[in-house]
Amino acid sequence: MEFSEVVRARHSFRGFTPKPVDENTLKEIFELASWAPSNCNVQPWHVHVLSGEACNRMRKKMMARAATDTSGNPDFPWQGKFSGDYKERQICSALGLWEHQGVTRDNPEKRAWSWMRNFEFFDAPHIAFIFVTDEFPELVRLAGDVGMYSQTLMLAMANAGIGSCPQTSVSCFPDLVREELGIEGHYKLMMGLSFGFIDEADPANNLRTERDPLEKTTSFHI
Repeated sequence: MEFSEVVRARHSFRGFTPKPVDENTLKEIFELASWAPSNCNVQPWHVHVLSGEACNRMRKKMMARAATDTSGNPDFPWQGKFSGDYKERQICSALGLWEHQGVTRDNPEKRAWSWMRNFEFFDAPHIAFIFVTDEFPELVRLAGDVGMYSQTLMLAMANAGIGSCPQTSVSCFPDLVREELGIEGHYKLMMGLSFGFIDEADPANNLRTERDPLEKTTSFHI
């Protein structure tokens, strides 16, 4: 695809088929993503890709944990609330997803089901967990680096015909992930990324969010 087509084709898919991505394609995608920019070229990301039984074990354990623990213990806890335009965009996105999933505000069971879909990895056959180490004092810069890496990774997937969904929800349980993968505590979990071939029959995948006009977010100075 043309680059502009890849950018617009990428969005968060929330329904995948069980068909796995072959190993060679996986390695090609992740090698391409490694060319993402980073501050001083430190490349601070540490990525663990789970497939097959490893992915299914993690899925089951995370679903069991999320069913009894609604908040978790994230390495990077969320503080504060969105307001103004940010809040409006968040609400529109959430309501749009619920509409495509058949969820209504007055149905708490359906809302709970929609939340739990995160920990089912939306049935994806793969999930990548992206870590950074706690040796870096500038966490904001790290977040920027991981963001650039993650976007490059998702665009590489889109170009290969593979859907993805970035998830901060799965970072609620970093201790579970570290224990399952045998990772030391100084590796901090920033996010997960579920991915695989898109389930065209899942109505959640019909959701398309809009973007604000350029003049609302970008100023040009001469």
